[in-house]
Amino acid sequence: MTSINSNSGAMTALQMLGGTVDAREDVQNDIATGQKIASAQDNAAVWAISQMMQSDLSGYSAISDSLSLDEATVAVAAIGAERASDILVEMKELAITATAGNADFATIETQLAHKTEQLNSVISASQFNGVNLLNTDIDGNGASALTVSESLTRQGSAAGGVSTISIDSLNFEGSPNFDIENRTPITDSSSAIAALGEIEGFLRYAIEGAAAMGAAASQISDQNDFIGKLSDTVQMGISNIRDTQMEEASARLTALNVQEQLGTLSLSIANASPQTLLSIS
Repeated sequence: MTSINSNSGAMTALQMLGGTVDAREDVQNDIATGQKIASAQDNAAVWAISQMMQSDLSGYSAISDSLSLDEATVAVAAIGAERASDILVEMKELAITATAGNADFATIETQLAHKTEQLNSVISASQFNGVNLLNTDIDGNGASALTVSESLTRQGSAAGGVSTISIDSLNFEGSPNFDIENRTPITDSSSAIAALGEIEGFLRYAIEGAAAMGAAASQISDQNDFIGKLSDTVQMGISNIRDTQMEEASARLTALNVQEQLGTLSLSIANASPQTLLSIS
């Protein structure tokens, strides 16, 4: 039935066309921004989750930067301990030479004193960014260990924190196992044997310290690699829940464009329907 007071067909066509236009604008916005959820208004729950994940991602970036700095600090200490062990090997050779009864004890002791100075110089120089893990006080503020931030800790929506590991100083300055300054002076073959035993102990301590620092540097490096992979995974997760799937959106836009054209045609037909009344005689 055709009515001159209302055109139900036109009203229906207009509603359908309006819905299609709104949907097309939404898809166009998704394509333009690259995000199907750009604000809390789009989907509050998913947006909140993605924001929390984005916050974690920023935290992982900071953790990675910190790990890189700490890795360099520990690696420098490892190199210093390795060099110290090389010098102690040279000192051991001199002490062995001095065990002979006809050795030039004074000259050997002088050489050992120079080696000790060289060793102390290596210990002092083995610092990175003001932190020296070969010293008793690693940073000039009384710290005896390096605290390394290794990851974020958070369960559910609860406030999170940072998990840490501790890298102890090798304490080349104050350890009784590395009391190089109080080594027995070599004056004869007997004192040379005593000094050799002490140097052997210092060497063992330095080698163990270098191995510990090397293992710690490797651990930090591995953790940094893990954080990098974790960050990539989190980024992909954020993308999956927020970003526009461009192929799907493009196909949807094409379909909506066709629907809009058909809706416009339907509205035109519906609007023309009352005109048929003029032909009724």
